[in-house]
Amino acid sequence: MTIDQGTARAELGVIGGSGLYALLDEVTEVRVDTPYGPPSDALFVGEVAGRRVAFLPRHGRGHGLPPHRINYRANLWALHSLGVRQVLGPCAVGGLREEYGPGTLLVPDQFVDRTAGRVQTYYDGQPLPDGSVPGVVHVPMADPYCPAGRRAVLEAARESAWEPVDGGALVVIEGPRFSTRAESRWFTANGWSAVGMTGHPEAVLARELGLCYTSSALVTDHDAGVEAGDGVTHAEVLEVFAGNVGRLRTVLFKALERLPAERDCVCSHALDGVATGLPGVGEGLPGVAAG
Repeated sequence: MTIDQGTARAELGVIGGSGLYALLDEVTEVRVDTPYGPPSDALFVGEVAGRRVAFLPRHGRGHGLPPHRINYRANLWALHSLGVRQVLGPCAVGGLREEYGPGTLLVPDQFVDRTAGRVQTYYDGQPLPDGSVPGVVHVPMADPYCPAGRRAVLEAARESAWEPVDGGALVVIEGPRFSTRAESRWFTANGWSAVGMTGHPEAVLARELGLCYTSSALVTDHDAGVEAGDGVTHAEVLEVFAGNVGRLRTVLFKALERLPAERDCVCSHALDGVATGLPGVGEGLPGVAAG
């Protein structure tokens, strides 16, 4: 069933591939308009453990959007507009250490931005279609991922007999190409753990809307600087991801069950006392409640 945004609501969100919600018994496809243009696809709203969850295919359901062309602002805004306040963002990454081989699940606690041309803020001073103008807002990002969300994913993975890597830095590159061997070795020399193409600016935009965001990174390959040979191929990444999507789905569903019903984390307080100028976001606005 497909409906327009209307009264559709969800409390939790997942940004990832369509395979993550394929086994749900009933899913409603929700079309959402945003002030920033269309999101990657419709949102697919279903129920997991009695909680309403909105799934958004990051690259579109046909995987037609490369990482550098994803409308990240529209994606996070669309989830927020449905009532989502906690977001899980699974992604595929390359391992930057020998011990982080294919099939490793990494739950990072930091990211490093090495992208080049992505719009990464809502607070750019540009008027929205309704005439509202965002304020000048600088959100704290020292710890970019939600501590409650990270704890939920780590516990869910261990319960599923998939021992995760707890912490590490995810370096996000522009893409769509993979790293050169020199770039990969530089990332490793800096002590970073994995490299991907989609973790930024999702985490930043979520924080700017006062949302909780948690990354769970599935290692699909050793990056070019770690292993000899010709380097990773797109086909190899897809093969490893497909082979692990079932247990990744299991971990995410268990993590959704564990996310707190009431938030009291750094993410939920990021906009305390801030008049953002964005409709429905932050404090200091008529009729807006902290979520």
